Amino acid sequence: MKTKILFLLFIFQFSIFNFLRAQTWDDLNARPYPQWFSDAKLGIFVHWGLYSVPAYAGKEGYGEWLYKGLMSRDPGRMRAMSYYADTSLPVCEMYAQLTDHWHGELWQPQEWARLFREAGARYVVLVTKHHDGYCLWDSPQQPDWNSTVSGPRRNIVADLTEAVRREGLTMGFYYSLPEWSNPLHRWTLDPHDSIRRYVDTYMVPQFKELVSRYKPDLLFSDGDWDFSADQLRSVELIDWYYRTVGPNAIVNDRWGRGTQHGFRTPEYSAGIADTTRPWAECRGIGRSFGLNRNEDLDNYLTSAALIQHFCELVAHGGGLTLNVGPYADGTIPLIQQERLRDLGRWMEVNGEAIYGSRPHSIPCQRITATADLPPISAIDYDWVRNAPLPGMPVDNFVVDWSADVPVPETQDYIVRLRADDEISLFANDDSTVRATDGGELLMHYRHDWAENPTAERTFHLEKGSVWTIRLAYREGDLEATASLTWSRDGGKTFEPVPADWRGTATWERTRRCFTVGANQHSPLYVIEFERPGRTLALPDMPRLQKGTAVTLLGTTGTVQWKQKKDGTLILDLTTLDPTELNALNHAWTFKISP
Repeated sequence: MKTKILFLLFIFQFSIFNFLRAQTWDDLNARPYPQWFSDAKLGIFVHWGLYSVPAYAGKEGYGEWLYKGLMSRDPGRMRAMSYYADTSLPVCEMYAQLTDHWHGELWQPQEWARLFREAGARYVVLVTKHHDGYCLWDSPQQPDWNSTVSGPRRNIVADLTEAVRREGLTMGFYYSLPEWSNPLHRWTLDPHDSIRRYVDTYMVPQFKELVSRYKPDLLFSDGDWDFSADQLRSVELIDWYYRTVGPNAIVNDRWGRGTQHGFRTPEYSAGIADTTRPWAECRGIGRSFGLNRNEDLDNYLTSAALIQHFCELVAHGGGLTLNVGPYADGTIPLIQQERLRDLGRWMEVNGEAIYGSRPHSIPCQRITATADLPPISAIDYDWVRNAPLPGMPVDNFVVDWSADVPVPETQDYIVRLRADDEISLFANDDSTVRATDGGELLMHYRHDWAENPTAERTFHLEKGSVWTIRLAYREGDLEATASLTWSRDGGKTFEPVPADWRGTATWERTRRCFTVGANQHSPLYVIEFERPGRTLALPDMPRLQKGTAVTLLGTTGTVQWKQKKDGTLILDLTTLDPTELNALNHAWTFKISP
């Protein structure tokens, strides 16, 4: 009997040890991702903090990176800050003076939550602590640097979590792993390999305290790119989080260099096609997460552009975590509210093609689009989260520029070509241009090369001659930059090559998207991006069986159809109620029921 008891005790202790032990990445990757996230498709990101007081960045900068801009004494941010604080102080003291101006006096968490639900969102992600280290709850690790003792003097995490869950939405938290301001480790100032004390004595206890109290079903970590997963103790934290919250828990993919776990988070992109892991693009309605009052109106997506972009993400198997950046007083800017309400109205009609959907074998059908760019005097672009023209995608486009460059003086010119992702320089075969290679292609640069031996070339140009140049630029994804500069002092300084540059942009414009339900008998949904007329031709469609019903969501009755031998499906819309049809906007969803 005693032996049996000892054996059972051993088994119990072994089980407890096995339960508590830190997992490996393989163990974590073997855990299935909760289906709720893949089905949700739409979430709302909320960036609200001390940075919302100046609410300032460059035209396309991130407003929430205010502290970092002050660290480098960025002129624009320092000027904006001067209206709220003494800019002669050290950054940490200067930044702390913003607490005197952040009151949140108009903040109504239940109104936020109701708006998010009406927008069609299924989850919310609140920034509980950004890189500035300021906490939106009464963190024991930051008793004097949080929103309950300064600023609004409210527990924003607790209040919004309660409001969001009351509306039936899932609550998630954003949590910055490093901090710019923490004396234990000042991110970007202290060596990266000195972060362990900060992690052990501050970050891990704070992370566990936050999760234990509020048990968010989603964790969006950030700020990981300068550190390894081992330095951040990521396996341990993710494993502990899963065991604490349960099977609905999900994390993102930002837990240290090279991490291959968690839902993927492309940022201000055209999305991704990989469906081996769930993913959701994160972006603002404009070009910033935290409010940036310096943004131009054109930076904001129109309702149609937002809805169509969202549909394309869903068609490729992903989703969207769409950000709002409130004012310091706690109100959400009206233009952001308008976009959310328009999205919600569209989702009320078309949500069945979105929620719980899966990619069709052909996610989208596209057509080639071209447009002339406004003339410019130099090629020196940095589009960041933008494109050369409104209505263009931020990724996957090409631009061709051409110009006749007048040569100001006879000498050797060092020409520098740079781009992200790829650019080529072509020139006329002129005796005044002597290049060792000869031929039309004179220079080529690709950003992903380990070395770029052709990024700079020396040309001998004669005064009074004209150098006819053509630049072919290709943008793949993420950052979009292009520059052509030359040096006339032996490489000491470079300046843009001046000319009357004319450009043409080309891209693939999405005409329609497709989604299907979760099983093989589910309907096929065709989401049309252009307002249909009396008839609509859909090429390359699967063969429809006799008796298949076609309807347009938001209208009553059925759509008459016929299919050609080449697969083109012809839809006759003349039988639909014109009043119902005219009430639809932004994108039109046809439901094909087998």
